[in-house]
Amino acid sequence: MSKAVILLSGGLDSATCLAIARDKGYDCYALSFDYGQRHTNELEAAKDIAESFGAKKHIIVNIDLRLWGGSALTDDIDVPNVDTNFDHIPITYVPARNTIFLSFAVGWAEVLEARDIFIGVNSMDYSGYPDCRPEFIDAFSECARLGTKASDEGWKFNIHSPLQNLTKAEIIKVGHDLGIDYGITHSCYNPDENGLACGKCDSCYLRHKGFEDANIEDPTKYQK
Repeated sequence: MSKAVILLSGGLDSATCLAIARDKGYDCYALSFDYGQRHTNELEAAKDIAESFGAKKHIIVNIDLRLWGGSALTDDIDVPNVDTNFDHIPITYVPARNTIFLSFAVGWAEVLEARDIFIGVNSMDYSGYPDCRPEFIDAFSECARLGTKASDEGWKFNIHSPLQNLTKAEIIKVGHDLGIDYGITHSCYNPDENGLACGKCDSCYLRHKGFEDANIEDPTKYQK
């Protein structure tokens, strides 16, 4: 059975990616990051998701992106309420985050002799982050080939982004059909001390709208 490294944040999209990879028959190796984000709720969710879907191994890598900040998720900047004008890059964008995460995934995949990496990026219902766009994924795939022994041995990494062209509702329907309990996932940027979602940030807005559009009950626990 082929091995695959799955980037697992603990959110709705990455959980769906893990479910898709498992459904395709891959042995799944889940990779999460404690990168200095505002809270660890999503990491706790990632543990539950990895266990629920039988990941062969789940690693949480510690890196500190708060060292330079530049995002409401890694700096002393308030998380803004939802802005449905997604034509600009919001302050919740973490500079080069997916570039960093994918680089770690490539390193682990090379050691595992895995050729496949899954990432839950999406360019339909998303906040406009540049490292979620298909041209970035294509370019990174070539970068990974050139920067590893793949270039000398004549193979390449397959960077799978199966959610790339799906709406949030379509993603939820796919995951629902694959048996995901979305109640154990976490998407909110600014939960309270009890882990309840704020219901006001971009991520909460896109998540809740997705469930509404999919006509599936939203299991998220929101602050009153």
